[in-house]
Amino acid sequence: MLPAEKLDIILRRHEEIEHRLAQGDASAFSALSRELADLEPVAASIRAYRALLTEVDDLEGLTSSADADMRAMASEELPGAREKLAEAERALRLSLLPRDAADEKGAILEIRAGTGGDEAALFAGDLFRMYQKYAALHGWKMELLSASEGTAGGFKEIIAQVQGRGVFARLKFESGTHRVQRVPATETQGRIHTSAATVAVLPEAQEVDLAIDEGDLRIDTMRAGGAGGQHVNKTESAIRITHIPSGIVVMMQEERSQHRNKAKAMEVLRSRLFDLERNRLDSERAADRKAQVGSGDRSERIRTYNFPQGRVSEHRINLTLYKIDKVMEGEALDEILDPLIADHQARLLAESEAA
Repeated sequence: MLPAEKLDIILRRHEEIEHRLAQGDASAFSALSRELADLEPVAASIRAYRALLTEVDDLEGLTSSADADMRAMASEELPGAREKLAEAERALRLSLLPRDAADEKGAILEIRAGTGGDEAALFAGDLFRMYQKYAALHGWKMELLSASEGTAGGFKEIIAQVQGRGVFARLKFESGTHRVQRVPATETQGRIHTSAATVAVLPEAQEVDLAIDEGDLRIDTMRAGGAGGQHVNKTESAIRITHIPSGIVVMMQEERSQHRNKAKAMEVLRSRLFDLERNRLDSERAADRKAQVGSGDRSERIRTYNFPQGRVSEHRINLTLYKIDKVMEGEALDEILDPLIADHQARLLAESEAA
């Protein structure tokens, strides 16, 4: 049974915010609107749960009715009502779980070729295109921040910014090592090769989330490398920012403007530092963090893409899909992410009930 007092407090707060907004409280309109949007599904879950609780109580009372027909009707409907009540209670408990404050943020997506040479770089490019298509399907905006191309195509490293509501909530489960098994185009014997790429998904940090002391930064300017003709040779537009306390280095040379490169480099640096701090706090709160889904442990193999068999295996939840083409098109990625999110929520629920 859920504590009635806690549920009453939530409903009163929901009603208070609705009243203040209806009265035109302009002093905190934006903050109140955000809080109302967060409370709306919780309040709806509470009302649904309480309606079913009342229904079950009523039916249980009727099972001892003097009227035989009423007793029979109540006995017939009671099991279904209890089942609905259990489902509503679980949904309510999930809605009451502490939320990851970063879930509604955008994300910085970093993909790097791992073991496997040219084939790993090609796979990194395939993963990037998969996320591009997935972002387009969800109406998110994706902007390339930095890219280092592989010698035979694909990318040694590629970094992009993904903007939209709830981006981090879905993509954070992609962090880890992705393994591919397929026959490379250059393989004449038809042998299957295994290579890998790592994916890091960092919550997009705003200046309000993390203050960076300018004195902790070393900023170097240089000429951009790679193709670009005379502009590359004459303009020192590339930026390298080193955060001295953490040792994090960010290099940006995609834009011709030194100012734009610096702004983009600061975005990436801020997100990496924000992620570093989140992981530090998480480690302090949970000694068994490595066992938790979404831990962001880059060393773990989380998924295998087997092209000859058309199979994608998600190792964290023992899920296998035989629709690799649709996954790589971004169309079936939700069929992996939805179970991962459900599993993560189940773990959080079990922890809250055990506490």
